[in-house]
Formats: sequence, C-alpha cells, structure tokens
Amino acid sequence: MTHDQITILAILCVTVFMFLWGRWRHDMVAAGALLACILAGLVPAEEAFYGLSHPAVITVACVLVLSRGLQTSGAVDVLARQLLPTRAGTTLSIAALTGLGAILSAFMNNVGALALLMPVAIQIARRQELPPGRVLMPLAFGTILGGMTTLIGTPPNLIVSGFREATGSGAFAMFDYTPVGLVVATLGVAFVALVGWRLVPARKQAGVEGFDSGAYITEARVPEGCKAEGQTLREIERALEQADAQVLGLVRNEVRVTPPNPRRRARAGDILIIEAEAEALANALSSLGLKLEEAKPAKEESKKEDVAEQGEGDEEEEADEPTPEPSDEIVLMELVIMPNSDLLGRSARGIQLRTRYGVNLLAVSRQGQRSVTRLRALVFRAGDLLLMQGAPEALSEFATSAGCVPLAERELRIPDKGKALTATAIMATAVGAAAFGILPVAVSFAAGVLASMALRTVPLRSVYSAVDWPVVVLLGALIPVAGVMESTHTAQLIARLLLDGVAQGHAIVALALILVVTMTLSDLMNNAATAAVMCPIAIGTANQLGANADPFLMAVAIGGSCAFLTPIGHQNNTLILGPGGFRFGDYWRLGLPLELLVVLISIPMLLWVWPL
Repeated sequence: MTHDQITILAILCVTVFMFLWGRWRHDMVAAGALLACILAGLVPAEEAFYGLSHPAVITVACVLVLSRGLQTSGAVDVLARQLLPTRAGTTLSIAALTGLGAILSAFMNNVGALALLMPVAIQIARRQELPPGRVLMPLAFGTILGGMTTLIGTPPNLIVSGFREATGSGAFAMFDYTPVGLVVATLGVAFVALVGWRLVPARKQAGVEGFDSGAYITEARVPEGCKAEGQTLREIERALEQADAQVLGLVRNEVRVTPPNPRRRARAGDILIIEAEAEALANALSSLGLKLEEAKPAKEESKKEDVAEQGEGDEEEEADEPTPEPSDEIVLMELVIMPNSDLLGRSARGIQLRTRYGVNLLAVSRQGQRSVTRLRALVFRAGDLLLMQGAPEALSEFATSAGCVPLAERELRIPDKGKALTATAIMATAVGAAAFGILPVAVSFAAGVLASMALRTVPLRSVYSAVDWPVVVLLGALIPVAGVMESTHTAQLIARLLLDGVAQGHAIVALALILVVTMTLSDLMNNAATAAVMCPIAIGTANQLGANADPFLMAVAIGGSCAFLTPIGHQNNTLILGPGGFRFGDYWRLGLPLELLVVLISIPMLLWVWPL
C-alpha cells in the first residue's frame, strides 16, 4: 500500500468509528474528515468545498423545501383523508397507511412524510385499540422503503447517481430506481402490513408529539355550495366523528341554538359551534368544506369592530391605533393566558384583536368547561388556551403585550385548497421536467423552489429552516473524501480484499456482499454517509470483476435505504422511539425479517434489471 492509501484508510477508519460512537453529530464528523484530508495533502485546499456545489447536494436541499410546501399547504392532509379508510380492520388500516407513507416518501422527504402521518397513525392505533408502536413502526419502515423507488426519494439515491455520473456513464434518471425499488417496496409493505406489525413489541406509549391541551371550541361557517349545506346536524355529526370532533351548537341569524335539533338541516351562512382537538381541526373543517368563522383578514372586520366598540369607555382610545399592515405569511400559534394577563375579564371584541393587532381568534380551549357564549364575546380567564392566526410578528407582539405565553411548538395546519393544488403542481412539474430530461435534476428542483417562494406555497422565513443543513454539510464534506478513495485507488484495494477474501471472484456473491455490508453500515451510521463510503468500493469491485457497475451501485442505493435494525440508523426510526415507547432492541424483531426479505428480493431483481 502507498502512503496516501494508508492515510486515507486511517482517516476513513476514524471517521466510521466516530459515526458509530455518536458523540459528535454526523456533519461535524464529516467536516473533520474533510479537514484531515486537506491537512494530509489528499484534497487540494482550493477544491475543499466543491462538494457543496455537487448536484446531489443541491437537489437534496431543494427537495426538502418543496416537501415543506406540500406539508404547510395541507396537500398531504387532503390526500390522507381521501385515501385512508375510516372504518376498516387492523390489517387494512395499517396497509393503507403504510402504503400511503411509501407513496409520499417517493416524492418528498421521508422524514416529512412520517411526521405528517404520525398523528393519523396514533388515531388508528387508538381506534383499533392497539399500542401506538404497532402502527408507528410499520409506517416508519414503509416511508423508508418508499424512498428507494425514485431518484429524489432519499439522499443515498442522489449520491449513487452522482458517483455514476463521475465514472462517465451519466447520472441515473428519475425512475431508473423504480423497477427494482418498486418491487422491493411493494413486497416489503405487504409483509409489514400482513405479518410484520404483529412482530412489533407491545410497549406502553412514552409520549406523543405535542401535548394534551384539551379540546378547542371554535366556530365554523357553512359556505354556500359546500358539502355540509343541506345535511342534517345528525349527518354532520357522523362525518365529524371520523375527525374526533362534535357539534355543540348552531348559530342562525345571530341566534344561538343549544343543543340544536339533530334533524335540523344546515343552511348556507349558518355557524356551527364545533369542539375538536387542535390537530383534528383541519380534518374536521376539510371533511365538510367548512370555513373558520374568525379566519378573515384584519381589515375586513375593522370597521364593524370600531362601531361595536363605541361606548365601551376604556376601549375608545385603543380603537384609534393604526391597523397593522397585512402580511403575506400567516401562521397559527397557541397561547396560554397568564394569571397577570391584561386579557382577564375582557373579550376578543373588547380588545379589538383584528383592529389593533391584525390577528384572529380561531378557537378557545377551557379544559373541563363548555361555554355557551359566542367566541368573539367570550370573557377570557387565566389558563385559557387560545388558537390564534396571523403574521408571526403580529402574534409575537400580541403575546408580549397581552401577557400570554406561546405553548410548545407543534404543527397545526388549516388546509388551503388553492395552495395545496399549487404546491402539488409545482412538485409534479419539477419531477416531470427532470424525468423527461427537459432540465437537469438540480436545476429542475431549484426552479421549483423559486416558484414555491414566488407563489408563497412555502413561507419565505421557512425556506432555509426547511433544509436539513447537517445533511447538506455531511454530503458536501464527504464527496471530496470519497473522491480521494477513488483517486488513490484505495477503493479498488478494498474491493480486491473483499473479492479475494469473501467473494472469491464470484460476481453474484460480491453483489450480495456489497448489499449486506451497506445495509449493516446504514443500521449503525447515517445512510448518506454510508452511500458516500460504499459507492467507490462498489465501483472498484465491479472494475476488478470486469462487470457492469450499475447493479453494484443500485445495491448500495437499496442497502442505504434499509436501516431497520436500530433506532439510530435512520431519522424515521428515531422519530418513533418516544411515541412508540420503544427500546433500542425492539427494532430488530420486525427489522431483521424485513432486511432478509429485501436481500432475497433485491438480488434476483438486480440481476434481471441490471445484468452483470
């Protein structure tokens, strides 16, 4: 071995050890490996950061932003409501949920797909009287499997494509991964749904995302032509039951009826008083086409409020304050009223929320009590939870001046049909432009991000927060390190050792070995890092055998997407650790049979689709 080969092998061994140790975050370890290569003279200083401009890195960042647009617009919520059965057995419910997770993760970030469907999974577990983990683990594994079916499904696929392009063979196309990946994902999801969920240990729930803040009481108007118009209140109740919501009252012509006659039919303009958990509000409204009564621009009602407030004494001076400028970015925030708050004993109408602050009161949660007062006239008490809507700056100003404290952050979305369609169209266009070769993949998705920003499907302040920067730094740092393995012929040296010591010149055995080693490493360290380390070895192995490198690179892509044995192998596995009440050793019970199944399916499919 040469001096450079010994040096890069030493750096690589230390890097892998640091990944496995887990004391440092993976992007720090990757940056350390890159700096070590620079100091050792293996990477020229002027080329140290060329990895950050690699198309795979740009594409990963852009896909994360477009995925955020699908999340915040409510597009995924609408899809889940349409495709998931509401009255089905355990096996069918888990199959539908896991299948939907796999489909979503093929075109968006799989961590985002899991996060969006986790509340649905917990609802299904509650409805089927199952421990949450028995639904969460199949969903997590399904989203991981779905990522292997397209180029943008998971970072390892983009890394593998970049290494293929570096060999002069050109990058993999958008759906080159589909023939093998789709078969593996389909059979894997079927196994998980039919048999696998029974192998998951029944653990008590350690906690769910969010917290119990009690049910909110909100007012929803029946728009003309919506699904609820003409239905009886009993029919509306049945529809809302699926979203864990119920009707408490009805307001018609400014007169509230409590309790309403269940045979009374809803008319356009009626206001329904609905009780629902915060996370269920979106489903409750969307299922019947209802609109939040208070979700209106601040200026729309300011004149009415000014009139309503005349004669209220201490409020007259406040009415003269200028209305805040409207913002293009509207968010939801949950606030709790403190004991010393200025809101105590006052109502939303009394403090002129819209006129003074430009914010809307959407719902109020008062645990253990139900009010018969209209929302805008409800007198606030200490401990009340307020669901507010408005610009981030306006909400922060209101919370500070009124003596309220924001609750722990959690995702609350009221689907916007227009933005949901726009976000879906942007993603579909970006995928289509890349798939048909109209634009390079990185350019296509970068254009999609620009369109998302221009059309506000992604709030401007969320564009950069949507990017998983540790993964971007990891990829940008390891790409030059992997290049050193190629330029110093270290990858060929490792490949020769594997071939002589294990495969003994048999190409099929070598292919299986590459797949199994990649799967093993991805269970213990970041899958993107695993792909970056294994790609040069896969190419070197193919060169030593005089075989086609494509099946070996595809084996790396599949292996990098199959981290099912530990909670640290993939972010999705970590995400369900607490909500499912899992222990470190719980994952292998479903993960090991699933990984064996993936190997048994992948090898013959790789040999058929990508001949040696």
